[in-house]
Amino acid sequence: MIPLRDDNPTTIQPLVTIAVIVVTSLVFLWQISLGARGFEAAVLSLGVTPVTLLGGKTLPPELALLPPTLTVFTSMFLHGGWMHLIGNMLYLWIFGNNVEDAMGHVRFAIFYLLSGVAAVFAQSLPNPDSTVPMIGASGAISGVLGAYLLLYPHARVLVLIPLGFYSRLVHLPAMAVLGFWFVLQLASSALADPRGGGIAFGAHIGGFVAGMALLPIFKRRDVRLFAPSRD
Repeated sequence: MIPLRDDNPTTIQPLVTIAVIVVTSLVFLWQISLGARGFEAAVLSLGVTPVTLLGGKTLPPELALLPPTLTVFTSMFLHGGWMHLIGNMLYLWIFGNNVEDAMGHVRFAIFYLLSGVAAVFAQSLPNPDSTVPMIGASGAISGVLGAYLLLYPHARVLVLIPLGFYSRLVHLPAMAVLGFWFVLQLASSALADPRGGGIAFGAHIGGFVAGMALLPIFKRRDVRLFAPSRD
């Protein structure tokens, strides 16, 4: 299912959410402007590679532009293709504004980065010798989804359900949409190649759990969990 929008209004302008979408999109335009070889070099240099982060290995001098610890952050703003970018930014736009509303701008920015860091280590620690670079905002956005689930499980989300040649638009509670997403990540992780490559399902799971754990620390005191439906 593909979420399109929710029915959850905000009380503040989601400045951090908008800024992340703009910056991430500009970074991707920069990536594709480099050509195929430059694109690959940017991924290797600015993506986070477990073996350099945890295994003590180093990149060739021409690619080692940053210390491995900094690539944990730069990797969150890189993407591998248009669908990777659009999918991530769609989820961030739908769910990020409400989480930012519940935290405030500064706390949300810190929360977003910490969720991304947790996602990186959730993916890297089980396979610290992996030479596959990891890029994308998925881990950080997974943290946003975990926080949203605890904050607004009853919010209605309009989703597109593709059914072959026929698609259907339906409104579902956020707990159904995000619960289905999380179960899908668990199932996909269990079936994924343990050597790495492809989609970083471990990062999705780690980011989601981290978002749930961090939410009580970062939300405003007046914001309650499990808000009832507005219907």
